[in-house]
Amino acid sequence: MIKLVATDIDGTILPKSREFTQGVKNCINKLQENGVKVVIVTGRMHEGAKKIAEKLNLSTPVVSYNGGLVKTMAGEILYEKNMPSVYVEKIIDWARSNNVHLNLYADDVLYSEKDDKEIKQYSEYQGLNYIVKNFDEIPFNRVHKLLAIDYDNAQRVTSWVEDMNSKYPELYIIKSTPYFCEFSTHEATKACAVRFLQKYWNLNEDEILTIGDQDNDIELLKAGGIRVAMGNATSALKECANYITDTIDNDGFVSAIDKFVFRGESL
Repeated sequence: MIKLVATDIDGTILPKSREFTQGVKNCINKLQENGVKVVIVTGRMHEGAKKIAEKLNLSTPVVSYNGGLVKTMAGEILYEKNMPSVYVEKIIDWARSNNVHLNLYADDVLYSEKDDKEIKQYSEYQGLNYIVKNFDEIPFNRVHKLLAIDYDNAQRVTSWVEDMNSKYPELYIIKSTPYFCEFSTHEATKACAVRFLQKYWNLNEDEILTIGDQDNDIELLKAGGIRVAMGNATSALKECANYITDTIDNDGFVSAIDKFVFRGESL
């Protein structure tokens, strides 16, 4: 019996239109009415993720920064793993030397050193405010994660992931969209956060359903007894799944929940 559904947001329950379908909203409402916990697990910062949770009327803790922060809706921090300062400095130096746009997240504030196209497009899509500031003025010991962006060249982003993983295997470096390269620690993954909540709620792994669409959801799927990849998921994620559902445009999330939680009952 599934007691926890841990779901990614973008590309899993939220389409490019940025509006939840009625099917997804009805499905999540029914899960909660039946006592199933629904937790959003995302690479987004907590502020942005909390807005999504509010839209879905969720009261469960929110997992943000790819698992680096688990925080209740009331603001209590349950789990937090920030980046070591020495690596924050190294990644910043790399970005400056290679003309790479970098987002820095510290104390749940979004910073950029340049007021460029990347930060404007990123913040507009997620409905977030940001501060333009020299990163050297920000305490490196409070950095949740770093995000390198190139909206024009997905192959360049792939090369960043490959090169930086070779250089810094002690970090968790992953592609979360074709245009995003995320930097955090191996203790700040979606699997770490979901396993923390598993213990927090005294659940068994086979009582957890995990579902996502991107490479940063590989860790998310690892924490579930039922591991679902969206039909629009990356090839790497599909290889980790034990079930591939329909695409987001066809309410694949709803189909998976119908199959594994409600066993075909009408939503």
